Amino acid sequence: MTDERYDVVVIGAGQAGLAIGNFLGKQGRRRFMILEAADSIASAWRSRWDSLVLFTPRRYDALPGLAFPGDPDGYPTRDEVIAYLERYAAHFQLPIALSSPVRSLTRDGDAFVLEAGARRILADQVVVATGPFQVPNVPKMAGGLSGEVFQTHSTDYGRPADIPQGRVLVVGGGNTGFQIAKELAASREVHLAIGSRQTPLPQRLLGRDLFWWLTKLGLLSKTVESRLGQRLRSRDTLIGSSPREVKRHGVQVRPRAVRAEGRTIGFADGSELDVDAVVWASGYRPDHSWIELPVTDDDGTLRHRRGVTEVRGLYFLGLSWQHTRGSALLGFVADDAAFIAEHLGGGSEPAPETNDSRAPQAAGAAEGI
Repeated sequence: MTDERYDVVVIGAGQAGLAIGNFLGKQGRRRFMILEAADSIASAWRSRWDSLVLFTPRRYDALPGLAFPGDPDGYPTRDEVIAYLERYAAHFQLPIALSSPVRSLTRDGDAFVLEAGARRILADQVVVATGPFQVPNVPKMAGGLSGEVFQTHSTDYGRPADIPQGRVLVVGGGNTGFQIAKELAASREVHLAIGSRQTPLPQRLLGRDLFWWLTKLGLLSKTVESRLGQRLRSRDTLIGSSPREVKRHGVQVRPRAVRAEGRTIGFADGSELDVDAVVWASGYRPDHSWIELPVTDDDGTLRHRRGVTEVRGLYFLGLSWQHTRGSALLGFVADDAAFIAEHLGGGSEPAPETNDSRAPQAAGAAEGI
């Protein structure tokens, strides 16, 4: 087997991988490659439900160098995002190898070694752009439910027809849980179990979209190392949804689900509910076990500063709160991509590591839309 050699290898052909690929092209790089595990780009978006609508207007959803088509004040659908990312890759003629899952990342001398199926790839620099949505997070209590209860994670939910008739419990108080619960409530009895209380924010305020205000007030540019950033990082927000609003759609709101046995779910207030189906909208957790390099603590927490690791030449991109709230959002990843591209091109050395810049191991119900 002949080794392939590149200057830079990017792992992941989602929004982060495509953005950094564009910057690499602008640098005049000719020997770089984007590896994608799936058989198409934007695989994370393809796994979201059919009716998904972003809570960011189109004017804020563009990657660097190509506008997002359509009404700038309107909200794109999942399929629009997929089409845009496909067009982005084609427009900039990005070198993407599909169906190339990276099974291991090691180092041999001055080169990184990537095992991708039957391919052995060497690289001087590597950018891990696999994003925050990697492994579905299903609570252990799910194993206590009877086989008669239909269970699925939100990743595998596409449309109401995927869920059998009967009483449905959606578990998860993030934007995903609220949106799926409202959709299912049109044809079923639906309960929504909410763990930690999210901060509900209106989609529009005083005639302007919420993101107009967040941008104008500079809140999206607050870094994870700032005092406000530290506070915001620990609080998920609901955009355009709230317990009061979801109740108007017929959804019955429950407290945190804490136990499951047979067909019965128990809640934090001591109440119980017999269910026919459960949708686990319980977020994701990262999986970097395939990276056989010293980039994590004992608990799996990534060590980095704005995506720059202590392993020279190894970078991350597209993590939740990698630098700001926008780090994992479609239209805001460009800032981090430009920063990483500067390092790839021989920019300044990374600052010393701090605890404040570390990425949490559990992504929870974070939303990258």
